[in-house]
Amino acid sequence: MLYICIPVYNEAPTIGPLIWRIRKVLSQFPRDYEVVVVDDGSSDATLETLEGYREVMPLTIVKHEVRKGYGAALDTLVRTVAGRTRYPRRDGMIVMQGDFTDQPEHIPELMKRFEGGADIVVAEQGPLPENAPASVRRLRRIAPRLLRMFVKVDGVVDPLSSLRLYRIASLRDALRESGDKPLVTADGWAANVEMLTKVARFARRVETVELGVRYDLRPRGSRVRSWAGVMELFRFGRTARVIDMHTT
Repeated sequence: MLYICIPVYNEAPTIGPLIWRIRKVLSQFPRDYEVVVVDDGSSDATLETLEGYREVMPLTIVKHEVRKGYGAALDTLVRTVAGRTRYPRRDGMIVMQGDFTDQPEHIPELMKRFEGGADIVVAEQGPLPENAPASVRRLRRIAPRLLRMFVKVDGVVDPLSSLRLYRIASLRDALRESGDKPLVTADGWAANVEMLTKVARFARRVETVELGVRYDLRPRGSRVRSWAGVMELFRFGRTARVIDMHTT
């Protein structure tokens, strides 16, 4: 089973077409799949839009009654799929954004590496496109210098990206280590870094692939705030120990 996991907040204009594109891409694969969406307290028609897809494809919707933030939505997604899987060594979890930044058409490339034995596949962003928002450009310039002091995952240059594939056995191991505490406590881009560093400790192999993101498809402006993002990364880094991830 492949779980396509999407945290959303007020993404009514994009979540329906995105799910339909996922359905089209995965219809060409023999592997069973399920889309799992956490609606993080949306105040628009996101939930109503999602409900319309339940009857035409495998879709699970988890609702946060109030907004808890991106990190909490990731934590909910991890716990949901870790509890649903029957074959954690064979099943995978793909995390992607609900605003067209991450492309469903990139899923086959992640899957190829997963089927080849990788426990984590990280889609690295590569050079920023010219239409990237100014706030994203600023944060992308500052973040690597901040993170170099605190975090190291062997072979991973870009720990910030959201598009990832995790083997669920590794997620379960990370959850067991976390105990009663949330697996993901940071927010924003720092949540992506925290989840990667915690799960990579239990991965035998981590692979990366450069897959560009799109900023020209979503109908709303970027929610990235440079200063807030820097502070979140700094708070995460200040409490995180330097982790040297050795994978085989």
